[in-house]
Amino acid sequence: MDIATMLQMLFEGFLVSMQIFAFTLIGAVPLGIVVALLRMSRVAPVRWITRLYISIMRGTPLMLQMFAIYFAPYYVFGIQLTTDSKWYATIVAFIVNYAAYFAEIYRSGIQSISRGQYEAAEVLGYSRVQTFVHIVLPQVVKRILPAMGNEVITLVKDTSLAFSIGVAEMFSTARALVASQVSMVPFAIAAAFYWVFNFLVEMVLGLLEKRLDYYHD
Repeated sequence: MDIATMLQMLFEGFLVSMQIFAFTLIGAVPLGIVVALLRMSRVAPVRWITRLYISIMRGTPLMLQMFAIYFAPYYVFGIQLTTDSKWYATIVAFIVNYAAYFAEIYRSGIQSISRGQYEAAEVLGYSRVQTFVHIVLPQVVKRILPAMGNEVITLVKDTSLAFSIGVAEMFSTARALVASQVSMVPFAIAAAFYWVFNFLVEMVLGLLEKRLDYYHD
């Protein structure tokens, strides 16, 4: 097999990886906000249940969570699995897993804002919504951006775990090519794809950090 064909196959797998990446961010970023607010709820049972959810998601392997979500419909409800089941299980597992991590990052950012700023905003006549949107949120975004960036970069690499339930993303394509071609070249090309994309992510995050730097010259 020539390099051009190999690149085409790996690029098709890379597009699947990027779909997992995009759908995870679209689902996990807003869900993480909801989970963070529930985690800080004044209602004790809600707070405890949310803490348990976060603990399970962070304390068990993502691969195991994918297996559980993929096989649960069949073993628990007797629902027959289809080809699409693998894809849906992957997306759901990634979203609920990363939402737990994002929630803790959001929570730490929100709780890092001093109470005095809320009191000052109240004195100035700001509503709770105005205080959060105009005063708290910009500071929270700036403070959590490095941690969020680390999770986003980890997510790019974690997409390779989808191979465990048979989703044909880039890593599984590379494994198949290595086995058929008896060559490590597909792994090297796949590594280059991951690195280049992560490099672009780092550049975007760096630009965002500079944009949010209130103390730049």
